[in-house]
Amino acid sequence: DSPDSVAACEARLHRARMAEVSLAQATCKFIDECPTPFHLCAETGALLKAAGFTEIAEDGAWRPLLKPGGSYFYTRAGTTLVAFHVGAAFEAGNGINVVGGHTDSPVLKLKPSSKKSAHGYLQLNVETYGGGLWHTWFDRELTLAGSVIVKQADGSFARRLLFVRRPLMRVPSLCIHLRTAEEREKFAPNKETHLAPILACAVSEALNADKPSASSLGGRHAPELLRVIGEELGCAPGDVLDFDLTLCDTQPSATWGLADEFLSAPRLDNQLTCYLAMLALIDHAKEAPPSQPDVAMIALFDHEEVGSGSAQGACSTVMSDALQRVSSCFAPDERHASVEALSKTARRSFLMAADLAHAVHPNYAEKHEKEHAPKLNSGTVIKSNDNQRYATNDATGFVVRELARLAGLTVQEFMVKNDCPCGSTIGPLISQSTGLRTVDIGAPCLSMHSIRETVGVADVENYLQLMKAFFGRFAELEGKCNFGLEFGAVRLASMSVCQPSVKAPAA
Repeated sequence: DSPDSVAACEARLHRARMAEVSLAQATCKFIDECPTPFHLCAETGALLKAAGFTEIAEDGAWRPLLKPGGSYFYTRAGTTLVAFHVGAAFEAGNGINVVGGHTDSPVLKLKPSSKKSAHGYLQLNVETYGGGLWHTWFDRELTLAGSVIVKQADGSFARRLLFVRRPLMRVPSLCIHLRTAEEREKFAPNKETHLAPILACAVSEALNADKPSASSLGGRHAPELLRVIGEELGCAPGDVLDFDLTLCDTQPSATWGLADEFLSAPRLDNQLTCYLAMLALIDHAKEAPPSQPDVAMIALFDHEEVGSGSAQGACSTVMSDALQRVSSCFAPDERHASVEALSKTARRSFLMAADLAHAVHPNYAEKHEKEHAPKLNSGTVIKSNDNQRYATNDATGFVVRELARLAGLTVQEFMVKNDCPCGSTIGPLISQSTGLRTVDIGAPCLSMHSIRETVGVADVENYLQLMKAFFGRFAELEGKCNFGLEFGAVRLASMSVCQPSVKAPAA
């Protein structure tokens, strides 16, 4: 190669690396601003508005608002968000292509009665949410964030977001000297008795006993805690009426490694997907050509970590409502036209259920089947399970592999070993309730469900580009896929082979 071509190649590689680093830094910033699903939906909504998306309400009329070429979003319960861009050439019955993710992560949450004290310490009663690696929550500076219901000066009530940006509490470990030999061998904390964080000394509580308290909560929460909440929100403690608060880590997200090739942060499962899906949708809305025939959508659900069975989870009506309402807005006024359009739309739509995937751990490599052991910085993972814990099949898996090929991206494969249980995602849940063609994918991750998880910096960029390829190229790719027709042809051929031959009667 000539020196010029080598220099050009090096320049391209440098630009690509800088793009990866920039995206990783932006991802860290986003996650650090989103300690709870409430904050994630609020931050995502603000970024969508800044990009020209229009906020709509589920309890409002959509038909007068939705137009071809328009971009919209809405939230449900403050913790689930749906956003979409209508292709300029979209017609009733065309497809809706969805990247689905979830906004929640395993955390410790305050109980309805959180006040607790023992042996001179003011503590908090907490509940485990989801299947976390709870030992990773010990010996870390923690704080509080979430949603608070407050009384306004005019007597009305409002929801306010709380994020205390300083260390408030800690769950200390028991020193090794006071452990039995068995306890030293295996750290297995009791989730009810060992996870209560220390908030203050009882002396501190006594010193503040003369200050006004929030009697409206009936003594369920420590007055000192309510004062902190009131100070953060700029209201009196007595105006704090209820809340949904989560403990969260105060350590910022960071990249690390000799070449800064790794990214560690809390809640990567699944805030990484949420952030990148939003970026992909915003870019698609800016770049979609006038001929774009479909709708690009992101659906970010709450409560995946606890089974998705809620009014705003993947088992709710969120997905089916989104399909029905968008489709019907463009259907003719004739009787049954909207029903017919929805049926066609559902059959032409596609769900990319995006969650993180299990990367092979160098110290526990035996946990992976060697041919299905994804590595960090080696591409997005296609997750398969023939027992339907993942919704991927031959056709939907092919779509992702082909989109990756067209975009010059690498993908990896994951399937659990036969002697290992398999987790699941929103993919099978939505697929069985809506009939959408579905594939399960995700960026490879280490330490999933730890208070801090790790992904590869290069995989963040790969994950984003795959989502962009899905929104931009799926309609064209689908036009080349005749899987249904081929199946019918094979079936007819096999029937003709199996059919006994019948001789014509003799003349």
